[in-house]
Amino acid sequence: MSELLTDNPGKKVILLGNEAIVRGAMEAGLAFSSCYPGTPSSEVPNNLFALKDKRGFYMEFATNEKVAMECTGGAAVSGLRSLTAMKHVGMNVASDPMMTLACTGVKGGMVIYNADDPSMFSSQNEQDNRYFAKFGNLPLLEPTTTQEMKDLTVYAFELSEELGMPVILRSTTRLAHARGVVELGEMGPVQNKGEFKKDPWNLVTLPATAPQMHRNVLARMEKARVISNSSALNQVIGEGDLGIVASGIGLNYALDAVGDLGLSGKVSVLKLAMTNPLPDEMIKDFLKNKKKVLIVEELEPYLEEAVKVLAQEEGLTLKIRGKGVGRMSRVMEYDPAMVRQAVADYFEVEDKTPVPVDLTDVPELPKRPPNLCPGCPHRMTYYAVKQAVGEDAIFPSDIGCYTLGFMPPYNITDFVICMGASASSPAGISKGTDKPIVAFIGDSTFFHSGMTGLANAVYNNHKYTLVILDNGITAMTGHQPSAAMDPDLAGLDLTHIELEDVVRGLGVKHVQVVKPTNMAKTRAAVEEAVNYDGLSVIISREPCPLHLRRFKKTKKPVFMVDQEKCKNHRDCIEKYACPAFFLEQGKVNIDPNLCIGCATCVQVCPEHAIRPKK
Repeated sequence: MSELLTDNPGKKVILLGNEAIVRGAMEAGLAFSSCYPGTPSSEVPNNLFALKDKRGFYMEFATNEKVAMECTGGAAVSGLRSLTAMKHVGMNVASDPMMTLACTGVKGGMVIYNADDPSMFSSQNEQDNRYFAKFGNLPLLEPTTTQEMKDLTVYAFELSEELGMPVILRSTTRLAHARGVVELGEMGPVQNKGEFKKDPWNLVTLPATAPQMHRNVLARMEKARVISNSSALNQVIGEGDLGIVASGIGLNYALDAVGDLGLSGKVSVLKLAMTNPLPDEMIKDFLKNKKKVLIVEELEPYLEEAVKVLAQEEGLTLKIRGKGVGRMSRVMEYDPAMVRQAVADYFEVEDKTPVPVDLTDVPELPKRPPNLCPGCPHRMTYYAVKQAVGEDAIFPSDIGCYTLGFMPPYNITDFVICMGASASSPAGISKGTDKPIVAFIGDSTFFHSGMTGLANAVYNNHKYTLVILDNGITAMTGHQPSAAMDPDLAGLDLTHIELEDVVRGLGVKHVQVVKPTNMAKTRAAVEEAVNYDGLSVIISREPCPLHLRRFKKTKKPVFMVDQEKCKNHRDCIEKYACPAFFLEQGKVNIDPNLCIGCATCVQVCPEHAIRPKK
């Protein structure tokens, strides 16, 4: 049994931050969840999906974050305690319904878990979604420890019901993926059935109803401001006429710095866990009698700007700084050493931290760039496309494993902005250039937000080729279900949607389905599609081997290089670049521990020097 299901209040366990979110949701009596996976939030929907039957709540993987937000909102309006989880860019997709759910309000507690990704470990940008809370007039909670990840999740449901509106719970990669000791609480009952009470003047957003809804939102947020000022979540730690204001992971770094630098008794720290609405009265009281204050927060100066405004309102003239002190900037995540140095510099004390060990004489570790897995069907498709159209075509791409086509030797990714854009951006590119356009999108991403772009291309008679890389799973975020997957393979009660039916249903006339393991036929299909006078779609279908091996124990021969036939052309390494190949004493070899027996490299070698190993 999963430790997350342990019904033993008071027991202490070690949990991942995202696991603590799941535990908190179950302690709060979660009844409904709809999510689209996205790192660093993916462990939340993964665990919810794995535990739903044992715990008795409903959970689904939605086709995108907007759909997930709308489904969750519908459940919450019907009185169910509901949760949706997403990464920071997922909130961009979900923001349309989220903004209006603040206006309609909810009956059951609704929690929106958002995980930001400072330093962009697995993202196309680093944005600070605290501004979404301010923009959308939604309460925002920010935990600082794994224990608080759980506790604030429970409280978020309670606060949501008290205010009658959704609550955002925000973490960052460092918190989401940290492990810590968590003391378990009681598991709340799951109320799976609620009631939808018709209330069109408050639930139907029209010009006639919206003004009053806006007034209602502001009234709820004023109530939230009062709660924020009196909440124990926001607290002053320590004493002193110098001050630090911090939230999230930055608070931990700040507290460590105060201790390490011997500033206890001189610097007091204002911990903010409810950061929208901010506890304005509490912040003003904190600023009084302070000589100077440092704001410690990653990414944007969200707190810094607010604190400076509050100081001005109060007529205070103390020095308040944040960004620009030491190495604290608006770019990348912070670390303890960076914050300690900034605290030392700002409060003019010596940083006596031992100098790091000099490693200049140690050889640099070899770089390990991200790579497509051995036997990945995307590699096969990329190779066939490059053989068919060469370097001259333009290759828009999308978000997923296939973005790794950016890396050499393929260099087959020219433009990436967001989920689904590879089906839309070629429409504009095609009007500005006469070069052939071959765009790439995954099956899960196509259902996420690629269909509308393809419909637009049909409607407006655009000309380009869209390659849908159908590996039957949402691979990069951890093999979550895709609408194109075979549910029988995993024993799931879901409905498979045929991609070619959808594509033809949208009006595409030139549709081909290929198996990329047959590179000659795939190349021919690409040539035909590119030469077609209009919009063309190729569905390149081959299961993700990592996902497939979880359910099907297939035995395929491992391949080897016949050294007598090999002329050392190295096409297998320099053009195909499967990680199973390596050089030993100047000769090409295949690592039997990495080779999965896909046999596609056999089609690459001009000397036919690759054969099954007996």
